[in-house]
Amino acid sequence: MQPERIVEEFPAPSYRGAQRQALRDVRAAFEAGNDVVLVRAPTGTGKSLIARAIMGCARQPKEAEPTQAVGAYYTTPQVSQLDDVAEDDLLPDLKIVRGKGNYDCILDGERDTPVDRAPCARKRGYDCAVKHRCSYFSARAVASSREYAATTLAYFMNTAGSEVFGKRDVCVIDEAHGLGEWAEMYAAIDLGPATVPVWEDLRIPDLDGDAERTARFAEQVVDVCESAKDELLLVDELTPDEAGRRDRLQERIAELSWFVEDYRDPDSATTWVVDQGDDGRITIKPMDPERYLNHTIWKRANRFALLSATILDKESFCRSVGLDPSSVALVDVPHTFPVENRPLYDVTQGRMTYEKRDETIPRVAETLVSLMAEHPEEKGLVHAHSYAIQEQLADRLRSFGVGDRVRVHDRNTRDASLEAWKQSDDPEVFLSVKMEEALDLSGDLARWQVLTKAPFPNTNDSRVSRRLADGQWAWYYRTALRTVIQAAGRVVRSPDDYGVTYFADTSLLDLFERARADVPDWFEDALDRLDRPDLPAPTAEDALAGMGGRVQQVEAGGERTRKTATQNQTTANGGDAERDSRSPLSDVWDP
Repeated sequence: MQPERIVEEFPAPSYRGAQRQALRDVRAAFEAGNDVVLVRAPTGTGKSLIARAIMGCARQPKEAEPTQAVGAYYTTPQVSQLDDVAEDDLLPDLKIVRGKGNYDCILDGERDTPVDRAPCARKRGYDCAVKHRCSYFSARAVASSREYAATTLAYFMNTAGSEVFGKRDVCVIDEAHGLGEWAEMYAAIDLGPATVPVWEDLRIPDLDGDAERTARFAEQVVDVCESAKDELLLVDELTPDEAGRRDRLQERIAELSWFVEDYRDPDSATTWVVDQGDDGRITIKPMDPERYLNHTIWKRANRFALLSATILDKESFCRSVGLDPSSVALVDVPHTFPVENRPLYDVTQGRMTYEKRDETIPRVAETLVSLMAEHPEEKGLVHAHSYAIQEQLADRLRSFGVGDRVRVHDRNTRDASLEAWKQSDDPEVFLSVKMEEALDLSGDLARWQVLTKAPFPNTNDSRVSRRLADGQWAWYYRTALRTVIQAAGRVVRSPDDYGVTYFADTSLLDLFERARADVPDWFEDALDRLDRPDLPAPTAEDALAGMGGRVQQVEAGGERTRKTATQNQTTANGGDAERDSRSPLSDVWDP
C-alpha cells in the first residue's frame, strides 16, 4: 500500500467539507503502521469518494512481485449503497459484480431465467457458447481482472476461498458499523421445510437449545443432504426447480459442516445458540463470529479501511469483529453541516413498548396529523419500526381522513413503493419499515421525518437475551443509538440541505440519557438544542392543504387505489367510498 497517493487519488475535482483533512488523517494512520483504519464520518461527508481515494493507494501490478497482492475491494452490506456507487459518474473504475440471481440468461428461450437457474447451472457438462457475453460472467470477469472490484458484503463473504476473487492489497468496507451483526446474520443457519429440501425425510429431535445435540443432528442432516445431492448430480439435465433444490442442498451442507467444525474446535471463540419453534424449525446462530469473519473478511486483504457514521466505540467495535484494537486506528471526521439545518424535536406521546403501544399509537397518529399540518407542502418520512406499527398508524391516519397523503409498503413492494414516493411531486408521507440506513433523501425528497419507536434490539432474539443475561446493557443501548443516529441522517445530506427530525417515543429520551457517553459530539450538539415545538391542531383540512384535492396514488397493502381528498374524507365520515382493508405483511417481529 502507498498511502502517500491518497490525495492525488481523490476522484472529485474539489473537496467538500472536511474531506481533505480526512484524507490526510487516514494517510497518517496507515503510515503509522496500522493494518485497519476506522473512518468515522458523519452522513453526507461523501464517504464513497474517500473510499475510492483509499483504494487508489493499493499496490499496483507494476509495483508488485508475482506473489504479492494487488488492487482493492470495495464492499458494503447495503444494496442501495452499491447502487449509488454504480450510478456515480466520479467512480467509473469501480467494477461492480453481484450474485448470479441478479442477472438473466441471454440464451433464446431463457431470457427470463436467472443465471443461477440457466442451462449452465442445470445441464451436466454444459459448455455455453456465449458465456463470454453472459451478463453475470462478464461482470465477474471484469471485476476480478480490474484494479478495483465492488460488490455487496454478502457476495464478498460468499466468494471467500474463491480462485476468482483472491487476496488483494486493500479492502474498503462502507457502512461498516454493523459488520458484527451482519456476520452473525450471514452465518446463521435456518433449518425448516423451506430451506432443507429433505426436511420430510428427517426425524426432528427436541434440541432444547443444546448445542452438542444440535451438532449431532447437523451431522445427520449433512449425510441425508449429501445423498440427495448425489442423486441429482447423476442427472444429465435438471429442471430449474431441481437446480434450485441442488443448490439449497449444497448450501445447507456447507453451512452445517462449518457449524460442526467450528463448534468442535476448542480454539474457536464463537458461541452458538439454538432456537427451535413449536413446529420443529431450527435456527442455529453464532455470537461473536470471530473465526467466520477471519475467513470471509480479514484474510482477503493486507490493509482495511472501515467507514461509517456510527462506529460509536472503537474498543467494543473491535471486540465484536475480532480485531486487535492496538493495530486499529480511529479517524474522526468532523461534521460540517450547521446544527440549525438538522434540528431535533421532542413530540413524545408515551412509550411504544409492547405493553403500552395500544395506548400510545393513537396519540402518535394524532401527532402525525399535526405534523402534516405543520408541513403541508413538504414530504415526510415516518420510521414505523415494524409492519405491525405501520399498519396501526395507517389505519388511524385513514380514520383521521388524511389517508390520501399517506403511502405504505409491504415486504414485496418495498423498493417500488419507495421509488414511486420519491418520484412523486406531491407532499406525501411515507410510512417506512427498516429504512433508517442507506437512504438518501436530499433536498425536497423529504424535509421532515418521525421516529415512532426507540429501535432497541428484539429481546426475544436468543442472541440478544444471551448478551443481556451476560450484562451487556451498554451494547444494547449503543445498538439502538446507532440506528437513531443513522436515521437522523436520512433527510440532511449536504451543508446547505435542511430537514427536521421528530421523536415520538418517550423511550428515545431515556436512550439518549443512558447512552450519553457514546453520543458523537456533532449529534450531541443537536440533542442539546432538543425542544418541544408548538404544533397546529390535528385537522384533516390543514394536513391535506398542500394536496390540492388532486387524485392521489395511495399505496395500501401492496396494491394501489385511486381516491381524491374529498373521497377519503367521505370514507372517514362513514361514506361508502372503497377502502382496502387488507393488512400489510408483518415480516418484522417486534413483540
